[in-house]
Amino acid sequence: MNFKSLAVGATIAIACIGAFAQAASAPQTPRVDKREAKQEQRIEKGVASGELNARETNRLEKEQAAIGKAEDKAKADGTVTAKERRHLNKMQNRASRDIHHQKHDRQKAASAPAA
Repeated sequence: MNFKSLAVGATIAIACIGAFAQAASAPQTPRVDKREAKQEQRIEKGVASGELNARETNRLEKEQAAIGKAEDKAKADGTVTAKERRHLNKMQNRASRDIHHQKHDRQKAASAPAA
């Protein structure tokens, strides 16, 4: 199994978990969900283009999983407070910066063509 298949599979699994959580009539967090999806797409594009190596991708995926856990925890009591939304936003801001940094550093995937 190659790394791209694993990354795509993990992305689909995360998306399914998010859809299931919403279907269970939990509080809605559409902005958080939209940003999560966009950040996952950015990671996928980085893997496809060779801008992200396996180690960077793993680290970014773990960060996305932590955001998902924090979102689930915020929803657990049936409401997402303004403080919890600010915390989630801060986590996503950090993740966005990390994705940008990792995609634009000099490290490339081993199979990426040299420029």
